[in-house]
Amino acid sequence: MKISSILFIVSLIYFAACSAQTTHSSIQPTADQIDAAGDTVQKLGKHLWYIFQDSKGNYWFASNGEGVYRYDGKYILRYTKKEGLSSDSIRQIQEDRFGNIYFSTLQGINKFDGSRITSLHAIPSDDWKLEDDDMWFYMLGKTNEVGPYRYDGKHLYQLTLPKHYLHDEFMQRGINPFFSPYEVYSIYKDKQGAMWFGTSVFGACRFDGKSLKWMYETDITIAPNGGSFGIRSILEDSKGRFWICNTNQQFEFDFSQSEKSDRLIYKKTKGIPGDATFENGKTAFYTHMFEQPNGDLWFVSWVNGVYKFDGKTVQNFKVMDGNETASLVSLYQDHAGVFWAGSTDHGVFRFNGIAFERFNP
Repeated sequence: MKISSILFIVSLIYFAACSAQTTHSSIQPTADQIDAAGDTVQKLGKHLWYIFQDSKGNYWFASNGEGVYRYDGKYILRYTKKEGLSSDSIRQIQEDRFGNIYFSTLQGINKFDGSRITSLHAIPSDDWKLEDDDMWFYMLGKTNEVGPYRYDGKHLYQLTLPKHYLHDEFMQRGINPFFSPYEVYSIYKDKQGAMWFGTSVFGACRFDGKSLKWMYETDITIAPNGGSFGIRSILEDSKGRFWICNTNQQFEFDFSQSEKSDRLIYKKTKGIPGDATFENGKTAFYTHMFEQPNGDLWFVSWVNGVYKFDGKTVQNFKVMDGNETASLVSLYQDHAGVFWAGSTDHGVFRFNGIAFERFNP
């Protein structure tokens, strides 16, 4: 073989080796992007607070301290900090229109594209916007939170809620909430496309794309025992009335009049009739509420299980794990309309049409 041919072959081999090395190097995990195959496990954990079903039909179970589990109907995969989660305590699961899954954790927000988990770095900002494809996040329990997070598909913005009109009065009273006063407990999008942010202490704030306006009612923030319940749930029903945290009342908002005011304008109407309906008094505090197409309202309480209100009567479903009462954190409705309940330390429960039973795939 000619020397020139040998040199040409050696050059090709060297070039291929360098190319392979460069390609391999470019896909190495970084602090922000880590391969996330997940660990196959035999069962779900116990501290499963939230449930989510993605567009492919997979179920995701968000835990408080155990990472997140994915169940595809056959196998259970578990993702933790080892796979790139910022924290193993999960507060939200969402999906964008491209099928990417997002996890809001106590230490940051992560994006999962099916292969890798990426950390989204938040940019402090007061640039409030309202775009159709925006995603909104909160990190319940993270120290010194001041508002929600908005993700526009490229950047994650950490926003600051405006000072509440009762701020100075509350601070003078020496209020000492469990969470930061402006920490976001819940996020809800109403039928007008406006975003609502339920806070730990200061009630709810609504953003319509132009301005932010507050509302505050003591009995939807302060529980009967004196503790700060926070705005954990907001729902606009089919009649345009809002349900916020408890069953005592509904709210009818006048958004046209609110434009002329420094706060939201509304009137209160009777909620769910009470006498002997609920345990521990006539008002039930709840963390999530759903309305079915027929108008039935479903909502979940902390220790008294799940309630259904058909407009006339209330039906209660106790949620038990053997002989133990489950402390419930959330209620979720999947694509088929089936209700699920997440709990602090008894796993998740699925409604079988008669009762909520512990889910053990």
